[in-house]
Amino acid sequence: MIQPILILGALVLGLNSCSPKQSPAATAEQNTPVTETTTAPEAPAAKPLVLGAEQMDRYLKQLEGKRVGMVVNQTSVIGKTHLVDTLISRGVQVTTIFAPEHGFRGEADAGAHIKDAKDTKTGLPIISLYGSNKKPSKDQMKNLDVLVFDIQDVGTRFYTYISTMHYAMEACAENGKKMLVLDRPNPNGHYVDGPVLDMAHKSFVGMHPIPIVHGLTVGELAEMINGEKWLEGERSCDLTVIKMDNYDHTMAYELPVRPSPNLPNTQSIALYPSICFFEGTNVSVGRGTPTPFQVIGSPFYQKEDYSFTPVSMPGATDPPHKGVTCYGMDLTDVSHAQPFTLKYLLEMYNNSSNKEKFFNNFFEKLAGTSELRKQVIAGKTEAEIKASWEPELSDYKVLRKNYLLYPDFE
Repeated sequence: MIQPILILGALVLGLNSCSPKQSPAATAEQNTPVTETTTAPEAPAAKPLVLGAEQMDRYLKQLEGKRVGMVVNQTSVIGKTHLVDTLISRGVQVTTIFAPEHGFRGEADAGAHIKDAKDTKTGLPIISLYGSNKKPSKDQMKNLDVLVFDIQDVGTRFYTYISTMHYAMEACAENGKKMLVLDRPNPNGHYVDGPVLDMAHKSFVGMHPIPIVHGLTVGELAEMINGEKWLEGERSCDLTVIKMDNYDHTMAYELPVRPSPNLPNTQSIALYPSICFFEGTNVSVGRGTPTPFQVIGSPFYQKEDYSFTPVSMPGATDPPHKGVTCYGMDLTDVSHAQPFTLKYLLEMYNNSSNKEKFFNNFFEKLAGTSELRKQVIAGKTEAEIKASWEPELSDYKVLRKNYLLYPDFE
């Protein structure tokens, strides 16, 4: 997956806090007694967010007496305890762990080959779903009845965890198994933006005709995949989504665990939709620095106000431009609320001394369209480019409404 972020700060999006930020309700009680010293009553406290994985009363019975496979990684936790350990302690018969990009513990580089292994704590087999084996095989599905998906997403089309979910759903549909998705918040779920994928550019970093910022939780997206018959052969799987309580799409959420090695905090996750494009160019996104997806730079950028030099480090053992000084922009102080933008892409291209080699063949897979590269080279403005997306983006927004499980931002 394109590394987007997985991981915020110390634990993705903030990493220092696992409590969601919520705005208190604005309505006051109607019958406050009036006295000479009356003060405004306190707004009722916001109800705590309850994750899908925490709703055990809603799904444990569905796992009783079943052989259970789990598509999980380091984000699949309840408090500080991994969901695999929790379910085993409750008597659930977990037979197999399926691991996405970055592996079961989430420590591998983006795009790194992950080998099948065994979990040292539980002794369970770990089967990689990244690389040549993206979909559980018929043989791997034989010894399970239910497949549980519980992974934290960051809300972008090119983040590969949702592609892994797609293939897990497809394996369940093909093999007559039940799929259970335990829902988690989308830290970029408060808006929708970007070009809708042209299916001619379908790949593991873009499998569905949705925009870059799709505005759905993994549970909502699973319902869309099923409902729109996007699985191979237009199949549907036996899907159950365990919803969250007290979540809505306006809610700011600080991930308690990094979603991936190079998404260490809230800042990186908020910037990820706008910066991931650079993985398809000669610009570094800060892999191999303490601030990945928060700085951008290139040896070919013609302004020298800011620079960094990527080095080998955990999660980025061989980063682009390793050991080479890159000039660019420090975005660590950019507002977290800033929406998806093309201004960084346009700035870096327009001031590159090597425009001929600015883009590589991966760019169209990330963009989901062959038009964006042409528009940038032609000197189009951000407003002009975004206007060209509007018809398909408007249609998607209508479609999205059909699959929302929570109050929306509009």
